[in-house]
Amino acid sequence: MKHFFFILSLLCISTLQANDNRWHVNAEHSVQWDTQDSSLPYNDHIEMAGSRAAVVYYWGIDAQKHFTLDRHLVFPMLRTIPNNTHASWMPRCDVDFLKGMTANKRLMSLQEVKVVTINGVLTVFGTMKGDGNDFELTRKLFPSPSKTAVCEKYTIKNIGQKKETVLVPALHSVRTTNKEDGTRGSYCLVARTEFQEDFKAVLEPGESTTFYCSIQAYAPKDEKEVALDVEKELQEREGFVEEVTNKRLHFYCPDNTITTLFEMSKIRASESIFETQNGLMHAPGGESYYAAMWCNDQAEYVNPFFPFLGYNKGNESAMTTWRCYLKYINPEYKFVPWSIICGGDDVFGPFDRGDAAMLAYGASRYCLERGDRAIAEQVWPLIEWCLEYCHRKLNQHGVVASDADELEHRLPSGDANLCTSSLYYDALISGAYLVEELGKGKALAATYRKQAAELRQNIDKFFHATVEGYDTYRYYEGNDVLRSWICIPLTMGIYERAQGTLQAMFSPQLWTENGMLSQSGDKIFWDRSTLYGFRGAFAAGHADKALEYLKKFSTFRLLGEHVPYVVEAWPEGGQRHLSAESGLYCRIITEGLLGFRPTGFRQFTLTPQMPTEWNEYSLANIYACTDEPLTIRVQRSSGNKLYIRIEKNGKTFKTFKTKPGEPVKVSVK
Repeated sequence: MKHFFFILSLLCISTLQANDNRWHVNAEHSVQWDTQDSSLPYNDHIEMAGSRAAVVYYWGIDAQKHFTLDRHLVFPMLRTIPNNTHASWMPRCDVDFLKGMTANKRLMSLQEVKVVTINGVLTVFGTMKGDGNDFELTRKLFPSPSKTAVCEKYTIKNIGQKKETVLVPALHSVRTTNKEDGTRGSYCLVARTEFQEDFKAVLEPGESTTFYCSIQAYAPKDEKEVALDVEKELQEREGFVEEVTNKRLHFYCPDNTITTLFEMSKIRASESIFETQNGLMHAPGGESYYAAMWCNDQAEYVNPFFPFLGYNKGNESAMTTWRCYLKYINPEYKFVPWSIICGGDDVFGPFDRGDAAMLAYGASRYCLERGDRAIAEQVWPLIEWCLEYCHRKLNQHGVVASDADELEHRLPSGDANLCTSSLYYDALISGAYLVEELGKGKALAATYRKQAAELRQNIDKFFHATVEGYDTYRYYEGNDVLRSWICIPLTMGIYERAQGTLQAMFSPQLWTENGMLSQSGDKIFWDRSTLYGFRGAFAAGHADKALEYLKKFSTFRLLGEHVPYVVEAWPEGGQRHLSAESGLYCRIITEGLLGFRPTGFRQFTLTPQMPTEWNEYSLANIYACTDEPLTIRVQRSSGNKLYIRIEKNGKTFKTFKTKPGEPVKVSVK
């Protein structure tokens, strides 16, 4: 039934207008819903993760404003049989820790929800009645940052006029799976209150009490149930949120919705990192993809974001990606697998999706942004192999052939698609810069740049077309309908067809409230191409058009009916909160609006844009291409100029005046 109501709410999304937003911004990384006068019932789902557990909370408020909850738990290192891509143990748990709670020995009413807040923790506040008295109940739901568990904190306050004795029944429920179903034998799921005997508290008017509950999993063959300090777990979760929001890559602009979604996106992009036998692994999530890495989600989408953020676990997980994929380069130049799964012990990928181009693009940008020679030397063999692989895959038209693209035949992509060649083009540019930094010879750098120039011409010759009346790109030979991925050349600095491409992107044929359709005439959308599209629109100098649609999209994702992150797709996956897409949202700002392009270990170019309705924006604590974090401020100046101030250690380091779209070279050596 929960799923029915969620689907119903999605169908109603298209009828909402901007002023009908259910949620509002509560703080710089927090959204809040006040349930008064809201349409009910309401159901949604949100994913959160720690390093050993993830959870998708399917939650809702029914017509009587009562809270409903079903926890879909994920334990990536408790593997099931067959041990494949989807083999994390994923039990469900709808246990109600408040069942049987009494006040003066009389059952208390169900909670009537007043306020719901999301800020890396799901907080539900409301009232209850018991024995003629009123109570306030606050519950906080979150995953343990480091344990194989999810945690819950309950605080109850007596807001009535008389003393009450509140009793919460103790609970310790154990489920044990069949031993033949797990790679480590049977698994146990333990739902319990922190107290082993019934919890009793005498509350005078105005007094409150707090108790804790948890759900944890373990393999009894070699593990046992552990004691959890839930308050400490909450502090660690809040500490993680504080680190990746306020302390790293802090974005300011005049639009509160965009800045808030940027901050929230850093949480989701950074939390889905799991401990495995082969090191920390970033994984998509979505109740499907854990303890595993993909050439698109991890290598292409999120890994190039982590050097900007300077988040150690993110950078460590990126290095796990490169190390694991290095094992699969080969002298025969057979294509690499799409994904490395099962904690690194297996692979999947029966054909070539253009994965070498994805790897080369992400790894070369990553190495330049990290600015660490030793790291770049480790990763270079992977980059070099992938560039050579793509070169060998050039067809008679001089573009890169592949069996499919990252949608894996969900939609047609021909024998050579626009994405693969565009990614390879950008990888050649970054590869040339990296060759120079590593001292591998001017001749090789020149070769890469020559190949890139030829490829750019061939991309235009082969893919340029009039499609549905727009002067843009066909996605593959024979393609005669608009595709959302026509945006990708713009993110790679290829602007020859920018005008027509932008008209097509924001046309009635492609644009919806959920961003671009994957192809015109269909209902399918994948946020990833829309996020690339925004980045490309800013980078190509169309800041006003980009901002107009980014505001609408960000409001829909952050404050609409399914919140507070960008999603994977619909109808596939039911708009799951896959993690890497949140990294792509942040890259709209770093690479699109600001135009940050690494050109060396301590060098980069900035090509900032400024929407007409803004006068300034800034990015603080940027860790890319620097030994110490930078703050970059962009302000409108006189004569259609932009004033750029770069700060280091709180002091002005460099200043520039430039026109919008005009690059400046920055060295922090």
